[in-house]
Amino acid sequence: MAEANVGWGAPRIHGELLKLGIEVSERTVSRLMPKRSTAPSQTWRTFLDNHARDLVSIDFFTVPTARLRVLFVFIVLSHERRRVVHFNVTEHPKAAWTAQQIVEAFPDDQAPRYLVRDRDGICGEYFQHRVQGMGIREVRTAPRSPWQNPYAERVIGSFVMENKSPVLCCSPLCGVDAGNAVCA
Repeated sequence: MAEANVGWGAPRIHGELLKLGIEVSERTVSRLMPKRSTAPSQTWRTFLDNHARDLVSIDFFTVPTARLRVLFVFIVLSHERRRVVHFNVTEHPKAAWTAQQIVEAFPDDQAPRYLVRDRDGICGEYFQHRVQGMGIREVRTAPRSPWQNPYAERVIGSFVMENKSPVLCCSPLCGVDAGNAVCA
């Protein structure tokens, strides 16, 4: 019965056997079911290690400014040497802007094979088509799993820890002239 109906598990087969009048426990059914062999697949860590030369990560983080605005910082990080390849700042990130940042990060056919990113809505359909057109394969992380993009998260964490002040000021990024601002 299990071979004829591969989608059925032990509870379903147990129920069908009871309908036929065969009294057997579900545990017995599960023990007697043929074991399905699945090809071993690599773990996420193994994937990152095996493809480090061909991997880049992208991510966004926010920075509040002295003028009470929120800026979005976009980073592109190479896994091979764990270095920031490209970054840019905007107030209103859109899919077209994000796609343009990828093009600027990898000019002249220098695009990596894989792009690790989270499931952020900023990376919309336009972004996906642009990345696919560059020959880059997107690898999206599982929802709420920052550990799957460890290097980008580490860079962001380092930036946040080194800039203890919660407000970015005295910087051209926030549009505040250092002579007119009170810096913390």
